[in-house]
Amino acid sequence: MSVPPAQTRSGPSGRVRMVVSDIDGTLVTPEKRLTHGVLDAAKALRAAGITLCLVSSRAPRGMEMFLGPLGIDTPYAGLNGGLVARPDGTILSRLSLAPETTREAVGTLHEDDVSAWLFIGRDWLITDPHGPYVARERETVQTDPVVVPDFTGHYHDVGKIMGASTDFPRLAQTEARLATLLAGHASVHRSSDYYLDITHPQANKGFAAMELARLMGVDIGEVACIGDMNNDVPMLDEAGVAIAMGNAPDAVKTHAHFVTAANTADGWAKAMQDYVLPRA
Repeated sequence: MSVPPAQTRSGPSGRVRMVVSDIDGTLVTPEKRLTHGVLDAAKALRAAGITLCLVSSRAPRGMEMFLGPLGIDTPYAGLNGGLVARPDGTILSRLSLAPETTREAVGTLHEDDVSAWLFIGRDWLITDPHGPYVARERETVQTDPVVVPDFTGHYHDVGKIMGASTDFPRLAQTEARLATLLAGHASVHRSSDYYLDITHPQANKGFAAMELARLMGVDIGEVACIGDMNNDVPMLDEAGVAIAMGNAPDAVKTHAHFVTAANTADGWAKAMQDYVLPRA
């Protein structure tokens, strides 16, 4: 269905040459699986000559598992656009937080009793292997974290800081606090109710979508973007065709031209059939 956008913008593009898709909450089910419908839709995109690129708050290692099944041989953007890589792992671009920004963000997370994780290159650093969502994240991204006693000496070249908490209202408050505290120095968005992402100020999914489009030689006006969370809003605002998942918060849906079904009801595949393939 169509929704009125939150800001003045033109209607959806009549042509799509490329899709930039979020992963969690969008491309995969809540169990982090690709459905047969998604695999068939990805094949239909290839047959129609539409390029598919992935963008995620995940680190690159946590994205690689989807490239083969989806037949993707294009660059992809991890860490909310903080790192763009080729499927062979070659890093094409990298945006890192300033060390003092990292130090301030980690200190604030600790003050708010939110677990902090650091992502440096392809490594995931934690201080508490039994902290909230560590086991879940390890299973989801199929990557083991590097456990360090503290983050002293690890504040350089950080592509993303993630805050994890089982207290969702507290994390929302921390998001607002850090967005104000780090304004101009970091991009601060929740990627789920329980994860808060802090990246370089240019490292957001809007930047990622434009960078992927540039690499593939496609105008951003001919790119369809699809996502479900606050950190997807920057790319929805750039897209020629902006699609929100049915499981997205209402505030995210207002940034979309279209809202598809939830990721529990093959919403991604339906979006490709309903809003993308007819514009090939």
